[in-house]
Amino acid sequence: EEDLRKQVAELASEYVLAERLPLNAQELEEFSGELFDEMTGLGPIEPLLKDPTIADILINTHEQVYVERFGQLELTPVRFKDEPHLLRILNKIVANVGRRVDESQPMVDARLEDGSRVNAIIRPLTVDGPLISIRKFSKKPFNLEKLVEMGSCRPQICELLSAAVRARMSLIVSGGTGSGKTTMLNALSTSISHKERLITIEDAAELQLQQPHIGRLETRPPNIEGNGEVKQRDLVKNALRMRPDRIILGEVRGEEAFDMLQAMNTGHEGSMATIHANNPRDAITRLENMVGMAGTNMSEGSVRSQIASAVRIVVQLSRLSDGKRCLTSVSEITGMEGEIIQMQEIFKFVRIGTDADGKIEGEFRATGVRPKFLDEIKSHGIEIPSEYFDPKDPL
Repeated sequence: EEDLRKQVAELASEYVLAERLPLNAQELEEFSGELFDEMTGLGPIEPLLKDPTIADILINTHEQVYVERFGQLELTPVRFKDEPHLLRILNKIVANVGRRVDESQPMVDARLEDGSRVNAIIRPLTVDGPLISIRKFSKKPFNLEKLVEMGSCRPQICELLSAAVRARMSLIVSGGTGSGKTTMLNALSTSISHKERLITIEDAAELQLQQPHIGRLETRPPNIEGNGEVKQRDLVKNALRMRPDRIILGEVRGEEAFDMLQAMNTGHEGSMATIHANNPRDAITRLENMVGMAGTNMSEGSVRSQIASAVRIVVQLSRLSDGKRCLTSVSEITGMEGEIIQMQEIFKFVRIGTDADGKIEGEFRATGVRPKFLDEIKSHGIEIPSEYFDPKDPL
């Protein structure tokens, strides 16, 4: 890369001399840098992609680029030359993953080489020009210790969740948009044994699992004639034939929920998924609705008993109003009582107030409920101290 950069710099300085452009040394360096980014990378946004403090890049037409830093949005001086320039960069992104974006298919999900997730929508669905959202991916995969360091969780909660993953308990990570669901899934997956075979299923591959034995599957949108679409449900069915120990679903958002529950109930315990919901009870209700999408004529009661026997733990995440991402609840599904799924909260985040800088203050507390699955964890040779569940003091 350095040799190429040098060659571009030489060509740029030759061009500047030939055209007699009045550029000083710093401007010439910037010009050759921009030229290099345009040729090998994604043009004007390349420096933003390299900046580790940026979490999201939001391009609102060629004239405006916002970034999210530390949970807050800010406008950057980055601009594209014109709309065709922005579309050229966008086509470069989507062509890399074998997708396309044009008037007949104006919405697209893609990913960058580093795993960052890209969503784009262009005219005629946008009024003023292309809108592109890039969710950047951390170069260093998160583990549970890192989440504790950032204040998103407490060691006691992480220890319990890690033990539950090792004891092969199926769990769902629930949360709103940008609340850190994929990050939490990545962190939890570090507790999975390296002897297991994992199959991951996503719309745009972004999970960064650390195990040696992984098969990564990705959905495919329909082609220009509307054929060839491969949905998550097809991939879940196929994954069951691939001898997985666990199936990890990037996000459940439709009929594949039924097949996922079947997998969790038929020897693929310890499987995990994320779901969009604002609290654990909502997550279960959404799951019920999604199973209904699969067109199976199951009664409400049998759908609920499927969920109750498949899913053991719901981890709830939230993005607080100050931009911080935080674990707000860990709940256990204990079974059915009549037609109702029974849940009990084990840990929760209690908001206390807001400090002078607008940062939210709060503490993590146990609810005093001892999880029913502790005996199961114990049978795997893992001891969890009982004082973790004492509600008297914050964790």
